[in-house]
Amino acid sequence: MSRVHGTKDFWIGALRVEGPAFAAAVAEAPPETPVLSCPGWSIADLTLHLGSFYHWVASFAGSGATSAPAERLERGEPAPGVTPLQYWQQGYDRLLALFDGLDPEAPAWNWAPQPKKAGFWPRRAAHETAVHRWDAQLAIAAGEPVEAKLAADGVSEVLDTWLPAGRRRAPGQWHGVVQLAAVDAAQQWYLRLRGEGVALLDTDTILDHDEHRARVHVSGTASDLLLALWGRVSFDTLDVTGDRGLLDGLRVG
Repeated sequence: MSRVHGTKDFWIGALRVEGPAFAAAVAEAPPETPVLSCPGWSIADLTLHLGSFYHWVASFAGSGATSAPAERLERGEPAPGVTPLQYWQQGYDRLLALFDGLDPEAPAWNWAPQPKKAGFWPRRAAHETAVHRWDAQLAIAAGEPVEAKLAADGVSEVLDTWLPAGRRRAPGQWHGVVQLAAVDAAQQWYLRLRGEGVALLDTDTILDHDEHRARVHVSGTASDLLLALWGRVSFDTLDVTGDRGLLDGLRVG
């Protein structure tokens, strides 16, 4: 089943590791360096995108409001004379300052079918940063895996947040059962795809009571599973048996 591995302190701790790693990779690359895992984007674009995300979240996550805020500009809008990395750093510092004093049970809007609580955002920021850190490192040929516990929670986030919210990369109809196994995190996930919907299941439900014949099993490291779900690596790099077509219903982003 999907398990949330973290707490606010866990996600903030991850953000404190992943953020500087992102900044270090960006600092090594000229701004125009292509980001191979984000076609059409440069390092500058990626940095503005993540900085914009930080500034946007910081603008509302501590306000106590549960109504949707204004949408952020996709790649940020730094002040004149501010570099993309400086803009990113301003947003990163602003977000950490907010999160350090944030009550995770306080009201806060989010876009997912989950309680509207502030604890959603440290988790979301940690995973957004980890995946984009990998993107930035890949651009300088230095991509490091996402730490196993963080990556496992990132897989859970895809399954319990992104897919139920309908945020698939390729909308469509899938019918079958998927089993994912993170070999380095001692965790498995079982889910049923039915049309546009997804349901997380326990082992007994799948093995004994599920009516779908179409099934696929995927195993690999938690980092590779996470990166495959986000379209950063191919599922072909993992151990896959069964109906590979079902995997198209899992990609998000």
